[in-house]
Amino acid sequence: MTPSQRIDQMIAKIPDWRGKTFAAVRKAILAADKGITEDWKWMGSPVWYRDGMIAVANAHKGKVKLTFLNGAHVPDPGKLFNDGLDGNQRRAIDFLEGDKVDAAALTRLVRAAIAFNRDKVKKKAPVKRKVKKPAPLKKKVK
Repeated sequence: MTPSQRIDQMIAKIPDWRGKTFAAVRKAILAADKGITEDWKWMGSPVWYRDGMIAVANAHKGKVKLTFLNGAHVPDPGKLFNDGLDGNQRRAIDFLEGDKVDAAALTRLVRAAIAFNRDKVKKKAPVKRKVKKPAPLKKKVK
């Protein structure tokens, strides 16, 4: 079973509001970029990647939690982050019963996370330097 199929199965098994919220969150994430891949990690957590990890989500007893790995470094003009605000790396969004998923703002946030990942990859890339060719050797005349 692929990670995407496992996520489908997990969402289908959540019969209450959390299943619908989780599905809406996933749809907004995948709408951000066609190159996003899904994975299944840490004993049953959906994870999304594009040029690095974007976010991980879990359905808890009273909420759906979406945690962005580098959320502290990502602009959040929609003010979606509401958990982990004191940390220096991660930020999260806790969706509670009755909360609406602002799909447009979430998609923008995911795109900002992808942009951060791409910038991080560029900074890690080795710098190509031009190598000066040595001057040709002069033949000694006898």
